[in-house]
Amino acid sequence: MLERVAVLSDVHGVLPALDAVLAEPDVATADLIVLTGDIADGPQPVEVLDRLAALGDRALLVGGNGERDLVAAHAGRPAPYDVSNWAATQLRDDQVARLAALPPHVTLPVAGLGGVLFCHATPRDDEEVVLVDSRLDRWAEVFAGLPAEVTTVVCGHTHMPFARLVDRRLVVNPGSVGVPYGGAGAWWALLGPGVQLRRTAFDVDAACARIAAGSTFPDAAAWADEYVRSRHSDVDALTVFGPRDGR
Repeated sequence: MLERVAVLSDVHGVLPALDAVLAEPDVATADLIVLTGDIADGPQPVEVLDRLAALGDRALLVGGNGERDLVAAHAGRPAPYDVSNWAATQLRDDQVARLAALPPHVTLPVAGLGGVLFCHATPRDDEEVVLVDSRLDRWAEVFAGLPAEVTTVVCGHTHMPFARLVDRRLVVNPGSVGVPYGGAGAWWALLGPGVQLRRTAFDVDAACARIAAGSTFPDAAAWADEYVRSRHSDVDALTVFGPRDGR
């Protein structure tokens, strides 16, 4: 049984944001750090994966659509985003092999929460959209077939933090470490025995300058200015994601 688990989602290759969260005392002392996908598809992919590899068994990685995109692009099948196509050219073969082998979800026992399933978007699909205000019948569809012992589901993908009950099952989205919608900072969650949604502040100006200076992605400065600074609000994101939720 794990007493404390730190959950980091959607790092998107932003090393300064990742480093800020890893420096948090509650992350440094957690029993396990789980990363729920879209880890390296951004301007600092090699650095982010090397940083996580240095954590050894303390970091457990789950794959998302970003990982699939990087593996496909590395093999010559273009991804839908320019930054992913560029990032795929930067990764070493060992890093690509690690991403290709990531599980789509894992279930672990966490104190106070029971069986916790960690996934990227939903347990059945790494690109499916569910939101804090998704309809109950939508949640029932998404969770169909989940074993009863899974009493908590932790997902990411939409970059907006929330925690809510769905027919007695707790659902948690920690938000995004590297590409937050709704406010700058690195968003994450601490599990056990309850759920804490957390935000780590860091020097965004310095982070954007570091990305612009250190990344060879041609649009690194503009990318960082848009995403690391959180130019898109939660209202913007909900408007875009809403139709993909079946509304």
